[in-house]
Amino acid sequence: MHASYYHKAHACIMVFDVQRKVTYKNLGTWYTELREFRPEIPCVVVANKIDADMKVTQKSFNFARKFSLPLYFVSAADGTNVVKLFNDAIRLAVSYKQNSQDFMDEVLQELENIDLEQKEEELPDQEQCGSTKSLPPS
Repeated sequence: MHASYYHKAHACIMVFDVQRKVTYKNLGTWYTELREFRPEIPCVVVANKIDADMKVTQKSFNFARKFSLPLYFVSAADGTNVVKLFNDAIRLAVSYKQNSQDFMDEVLQELENIDLEQKEEELPDQEQCGSTKSLPPS
């Protein structure tokens, strides 16, 4: 994936298809790439398509355990655990954003602050130009 996909990310949801082994094998590559661009953000692993074979929920997937990542068994088709997954991911993302010590997050925040300050400095000039019209006497 292109580095811009990770820009300003505050959490990652890595999904593999339990019916396609190649997607599970790709998790390592995806995770390495993620950590290159966003080393600190929380990440969860998702085993999708459990509706095809519920026995898969009894399997142990070493990838999540190896990196101490939460593992969710979901079915996008029937909705099993989808809401829970997103609620948890959102909570992790918000917590990360509020407590981030990541250098890149700090740099990005400073850039946003500079941009906001510049916009605020420009605003009074625009207000003066737009509000100097006076109504004719009645």
